[in-house]
Amino acid sequence: MDAGIINHYFPDLTEIQQEQFGLLAALYQDWNKKINVVSRKDIDELYLRHVLHSLGIAKLITFNPGARVLDVGTGGGFPGIPLAILFPDVQITMVDAIGKKIKVVEEVVEGLGITNTRAFHTRVEDLDEQFDFIVSRAVAAMPTFVHWVKGKISKQSSHSLKNGILYLKGGDLTEELKLYRNAQIFDLSNFFVEDFFETKKLVYLPMKYQRN
Repeated sequence: MDAGIINHYFPDLTEIQQEQFGLLAALYQDWNKKINVVSRKDIDELYLRHVLHSLGIAKLITFNPGARVLDVGTGGGFPGIPLAILFPDVQITMVDAIGKKIKVVEEVVEGLGITNTRAFHTRVEDLDEQFDFIVSRAVAAMPTFVHWVKGKISKQSSHSLKNGILYLKGGDLTEELKLYRNAQIFDLSNFFVEDFFETKKLVYLPMKYQRN
């Protein structure tokens, strides 16, 4: 599957954005030979399983210019890099505790020529900043994740959604979300028709984490 699937779901891409999305496959294939950050099966389905999956967040929210978004446990740069391409006026910060993954992120970003990202080899707990939204792809159960990012979300909201967490995850989330009465779950199958998205969800947790 090629980058055409991205154009299909996001038909208003500029020529530069189309070119950048088009470059992703070759860049990841090249770096994956040196540092394995994406499984072999997934590298063949990069645009479906990683790029489009990451962009599920953009089907729920359009980040304002100047917004600050933090990608926790970014791995090879997902969802951060696809979001950075789609929102060139948004500052995307990506963190991962594994240095070689951040190395890949930095090299892919350089290869794409995007300038609205930062990447840090660190644990999110050690980052002394605040952000409008924190995004991630299933790096931990929600209670653990909420604990990691405590104090990292800015109180000043300027979007249609209140500042908070946007979390891509699959399966039954009932148990891990039972603490969070105001969590909202969106089925990605409402946005994308491919079978891959049948069990995939996007969880939105506004900043005020009300507990029972």
